[in-house]
Amino acid sequence: MGYPAIFYIVRIYYPVLAALGIPVNIMGIVIVSRGKCGLSKCITRYLVGMATADLMVVVVVVVLEQINYLYTYTRFLHMTPVCAVTSVLGSATIDCSVWLTVSFTFDRFIAISCQKLRERYCRERTAAVVTVTVVAVSGARCVPFYFMMEPKIIIVGVPWNCELKAEYFTSPAWKAFEIFDSIFTPLLPIGLIFLFNGLTIRHIVRANKVRRELRKGSEKQEDPEIKHRRRSLVLLFCLSANFTLLWIPSRIFHELANGQL
Repeated sequence: MGYPAIFYIVRIYYPVLAALGIPVNIMGIVIVSRGKCGLSKCITRYLVGMATADLMVVVVVVVLEQINYLYTYTRFLHMTPVCAVTSVLGSATIDCSVWLTVSFTFDRFIAISCQKLRERYCRERTAAVVTVTVVAVSGARCVPFYFMMEPKIIIVGVPWNCELKAEYFTSPAWKAFEIFDSIFTPLLPIGLIFLFNGLTIRHIVRANKVRRELRKGSEKQEDPEIKHRRRSLVLLFCLSANFTLLWIPSRIFHELANGQL
């Protein structure tokens, strides 16, 4: 009996993702952290944080979990305590990546749409505090993943591999946690990203219309303010598209693989 189609898809998808994701994110961290890209320190903080979180997602989730399962099968990583910790780290790094993207989107919304709040909020210190808070909350939130695992088999007293405990499927507490987990990542962050981007776009469109009206009859030069807003909009779209394109396929593959492999 052959393997389901999803098995052959992930055997190609995950190595390609690792081969591209690791060097690209390392390069992004190095380039952006040097501070020579013409970006504010606030934006630099967020971009370095997001690139670091994405790098950790690739290392933990793609390499240590998926590629190890599909190709190398390092025995140490399949001991129950180790794979339970890996599950926690994988979930925590995904949470960090997702919520740092939300935080950056909110920061750009404040910077573009809320002039009075911008000076107080869009600062390097705020970005640092938000980043540390996201990491801490993500780590604490994912601790329960460790306790939902049990060994599949015990050989000479050593527990191997991880599977969900039987009570996970019957306990109301675990059911509530599952619902909370689905809302916390990815439903709520996806909704917030679309909300903030939508509000930002609406503000930019309205502001640009007003500026064009005010500049009628002036020199035929490109408005630097409109140019700045356009760059901000492109950056937001790129990050949002990257988030959506990488998150949705990974979730589809994850769910299908859990059901079929």
